[in-house]
Amino acid sequence: MQTIAFVLLIIVSIALIAVVLLQSGRSAGLSGSISGGAEQLLGKQKARGIDAVLMKATIVLGILFFALTITVAFFL
Repeated sequence: MQTIAFVLLIIVSIALIAVVLLQSGRSAGLSGSISGGAEQLLGKQKARGIDAVLMKATIVLGILFFALTITVAFFL
């Protein structure tokens, strides 16, 4: 059980890092200037939809991360 929880913790940690890095920042910086032309062409709704999915995934992965961390700590 401990090994399964530890492996799941590593997978969730990597997924959480990836999801956080995929999110656009508040100021958007260079990524905002690159995708600026695409937003005019494709519309802004698509960008908001992707950001919403990434935000929900971050919340779910964060909860899983804390639950698995407590589980691994309990079995040690």
